[in-house]
Amino acid sequence: MPRIAIEYCTQCRWLLRASWMAQELLTTFATDLGEVALVPGQGGIFRITLDGEQLWERKADGGFPDIAVLKQRVRDRIAPDRDLGHVDRRD
Repeated sequence: MPRIAIEYCTQCRWLLRASWMAQELLTTFATDLGEVALVPGQGGIFRITLDGEQLWERKADGGFPDIAVLKQRVRDRIAPDRDLGHVDRRD
């Protein structure tokens, strides 16, 4: 089963943001994910990986991901045929 890791900066106090994103992913992909891990870091890090492959990195991608975009990126890799409902129909 796929593993998502959300590495967040403890100095910046981004734990709540990271845990909210973890909750959203676990709710949406309840039977498709093996684990969502919260990984404490430093230096302004906010990185999300799926089985070691980077999905999002705050500095490289220009901020934090919109939750709909993050769910689409996860879906595209673990369940490409899955419909995300209203998330897929946003304009």
